[in-house]
Amino acid sequence: MILSSKLSLSPGTLITGRFKGSRYVIQRLLGQGANGVVYLVNKVDSGKQYALKMGFDNIDIQSEINNLKALHKQGKGPATAVTRSAESLPYLLEVDDYIAQEGTTPFYVMRYIKGDALRAFLVHRGPKWMRVAGYSLLRKLQQLHAAGWVFGDLKPENIIVSPYGEVELIDYGGVSAIGRSVKQYTEWYDRGFWNSGSRVAESSYDWFSFAVITLHMLAEPSLKKMAEQLPQTRSTADLISIIDSESELQPYKTWLVKALHGDFKSTNEACQLWKDQILLTSVKTRRKERNTPRWMLGAFVASLVFLLGAVYVSLSF
Repeated sequence: MILSSKLSLSPGTLITGRFKGSRYVIQRLLGQGANGVVYLVNKVDSGKQYALKMGFDNIDIQSEINNLKALHKQGKGPATAVTRSAESLPYLLEVDDYIAQEGTTPFYVMRYIKGDALRAFLVHRGPKWMRVAGYSLLRKLQQLHAAGWVFGDLKPENIIVSPYGEVELIDYGGVSAIGRSVKQYTEWYDRGFWNSGSRVAESSYDWFSFAVITLHMLAEPSLKKMAEQLPQTRSTADLISIIDSESELQPYKTWLVKALHGDFKSTNEACQLWKDQILLTSVKTRRKERNTPRWMLGAFVASLVFLLGAVYVSLSF
């Protein structure tokens, strides 16, 4: 086999499975992680869009595929609430090899939500939409944790958000069974980087990562400054000082502090607090803002209704 990083797969490249013969055309790069690259592709026979990941290492990618298969069998990852009520796409669609002139590379295909990476979504929609996307992300983590897994390498590049705020995670290379060591991590979002805890895979590891992501999206200059300190001086207290000093973070303060300290009893509790103190409160506040354009308020409320409806449907199945 070869490393995928040696391949230059530009838009329009045809990927044909070695064993199953399925054909996919690359549309664009979605992201790149420690053990592979993820592309947006169109399946030739149906024209449908999927996310296709190629692995850098056969052992790593096979381990990731095994995790996804386990999630599928447990019934915690086949689809979101929306797709359960529609065509119920399998979470792991296909596994195969791609043969190029340079050699053979393993890949797998999974569902794709049409949208943007978290940063691009917030640039387009505005920072207040972090409230909608954040709730959807916590629901996704809730499913993983309930199934006995921790995402691990949670970062903005791995979070795809639809126009209505629905979230999909696109790189499961860092997924680890609860109680094991986290397989992969990215420094800024790793609690070990901040001397704030171990790298044991537990729900609180993902809460911490998401809290730092929120700081990154809404207060990047302050987070960057803190991250540049000497390794031995970084701490949770530094992150909390950012929360205290940034007005954009005040609606999130209670949730963020609890997440950084790992004080939630469960991810269910984390979801509920986000919903009650951040998501629903923001709707009430917006109704009181006279200068808020009607179309913006309508879009925000519509997204909220969409997400809450999705949660209701998911609980019905």
